[in-house]
Amino acid sequence: MYSMRVKSVMEAKKRLVAPPETTVAKAAKLMAKKNVGAVMVVKGKHLVGIFTERDVVFRVVAAGLDPAGTTIGEVMTADPVTVDPNEIFGRALLAMHDGGFRHVPVVDKGEPVGIVSSRSALDPEMEEFTAETQRRLSLR
Repeated sequence: MYSMRVKSVMEAKKRLVAPPETTVAKAAKLMAKKNVGAVMVVKGKHLVGIFTERDVVFRVVAAGLDPAGTTIGEVMTADPVTVDPNEIFGRALLAMHDGGFRHVPVVDKGEPVGIVSSRSALDPEMEEFTAETQRRLSLR
């Protein structure tokens, strides 16, 4: 699994993007609706940051900020670590481990195309998919 390409593992369906002007309250509602833990913050089509559920807790609630009056651009992680869709998933996991975070945007030519999370490595369906992929490759 760790040698699989990121594009095989990334959660393209869970890709959530928003501009920096989006309020924390609105971003949290979008995250809840889509059942995701991170928003990729974009200006135009280019990634400028990431805003996560941990940011809501640590940078907004714990800091006593008003979610309705605070924008994600004010509390996001600017210029986050990213991975290319053709890199191996193990590299994304290593970046998460080294950086102490759980989400890595997948960026192709500056544009976010998906996201991978540490949870991707633990997903039972992914394990089944990986086993089936390996089986099919061995039949070639």
